[in-house]
Amino acid sequence: MGAGSPAPAPCAAPELLGTPGEGADTCAVIVAGGTGERFGDPRGKQFVELCGLPLMCWPLMAFDRAPSVGSLVVVCAPERAAEVTGDVLARLSLAKPVTIAPSGATRQASVLSGLAFVPRELEYVAVHDAARPLVEVEAIERVVGAVRADASLAGAILATRCTDTLKLVEGDTIVATPDRSFYWAAQTPQVFRRRTLLAAHKAAAHDEYQGTDDASLVERVGGRVRVVESTRDNIKVTLPEDLALAEATLERRLLG
Repeated sequence: MGAGSPAPAPCAAPELLGTPGEGADTCAVIVAGGTGERFGDPRGKQFVELCGLPLMCWPLMAFDRAPSVGSLVVVCAPERAAEVTGDVLARLSLAKPVTIAPSGATRQASVLSGLAFVPRELEYVAVHDAARPLVEVEAIERVVGAVRADASLAGAILATRCTDTLKLVEGDTIVATPDRSFYWAAQTPQVFRRRTLLAAHKAAAHDEYQGTDDASLVERVGGRVRVVESTRDNIKVTLPEDLALAEATLERRLLG
């Protein structure tokens, strides 16, 4: 911990980190380059405090504990690299190597930048939003395991089934009510074979195509991507009320 750094709250428990697992074959690319304008905090949502630590510490700890993960890449704005090192990484005792990569103008460009820092000996990449602090080790292992177990898959993503009634709307008029049983809400991590994801990103960059997530880029080049059912706890902190929900959920886990 750097000199003058505030100590984490007791519930943070950074000392409970695990150690690298045998046969770890995955690199976690943690995307933390967003400005968080909708969140409304000048620090950016990935740096706000959550149970005594910067929010992005929590997914870093989860991936550090995951036996499948051999290394981590944190993608952030170049001007915030020192902040990530001093205010985030210095607050933790991560067992696995961490590399900081510069973010791009878009999330998609940031992931492509991060891929350049993934060790070539690791076969899989798990892309995760730093703003999803509640991801659990068990979920990481399930989605990595899904890709590892099926050679026909290009990747797999965590997702939840849509439970709300969906409406297709033009302007302000409903034109259709689709069958919600076909719809899932995508989350992260999204796990892919490293070479497949890199090729999909390069193809999108060449064609100036912007996808909505990494899976959409892989789907675009013909890759088969599976969904692995997740829980609704794996929320993305976008608005201030999301932070309150994340804190309540995390406190329940830590004290339960």
